[in-house]
Amino acid sequence: MVTLNVNGVRHQVQASDDTPLLYVLRNDLQLIGPQFGCGLAQCGACSVLAEGREVRSCVMPVSAFANQEITTLEGLPARWAKQKGLSPEAAKSALHPVQEAWIEQQTPHCGFCQNGMMIKATELLESNPNPTVAEIKEAFTTSGPSPHLCRCGTYKAILEAVQHAATIMTQRS
Repeated sequence: MVTLNVNGVRHQVQASDDTPLLYVLRNDLQLIGPQFGCGLAQCGACSVLAEGREVRSCVMPVSAFANQEITTLEGLPARWAKQKGLSPEAAKSALHPVQEAWIEQQTPHCGFCQNGMMIKATELLESNPNPTVAEIKEAFTTSGPSPHLCRCGTYKAILEAVQHAATIMTQRS
């Protein structure tokens, strides 16, 4: 049995220690944000935040995350609300600025990679609230185990959405 703290909720999970975190999130906790893309930590579709850092959940064993704070795409609004000191009620009706930007910019085409893209954008903007274009490109291509891959090629739209999210976050500081 492993205790996971996912999106601010503690869960006791019956899983083998070597079960990939992604499988537990999707199959046991019914969270559908993280996607199974490649199963090799090469594409980023399975990304989650663990203690505020992006990790590829498809290859990481659930046992590595015992008692850590894990945030999935579904938990981004509550994460933002907590960071801004908003009430739990306000968190229920709000989106994270990254999610807002993705919607306002109509970023996804097929949407398959967007979980990982939004998780990476959140990590970047939490550490660098006003990144340059070069820093955004670097975050998505050379940081982490491998580049985040978009099968539809919406990289320009993703770049614009990250810039828009940075603007939203700055305005709400």
